[in-house]
Amino acid sequence: MENKPSEISFETSLKELEKIVAELEKGELALESQLKSFERGVALSRECLKKLEEIEKRVETLVQQPDGKLTPVPFEPNGRPESA
Repeated sequence: MENKPSEISFETSLKELEKIVAELEKGELALESQLKSFERGVALSRECLKKLEEIEKRVETLVQQPDGKLTPVPFEPNGRPESA
């Protein structure tokens, strides 16, 4: 029985997703197998995105203020933290 995506780590999910993509790119699977692999890949992709979003919320960047103090601010995905 396969593990549900939420029961496995991000790294394991990503490796499985990469394997599925490689198999689908070969084009050697029967149509039904391709469909099942695609569905599994979509589920893994969504789970990986969910885990990344959860982690992003937890990540903080330390920003040095003009007075020299380091202040934690929420991580911004564009690479630039918000001003405190």
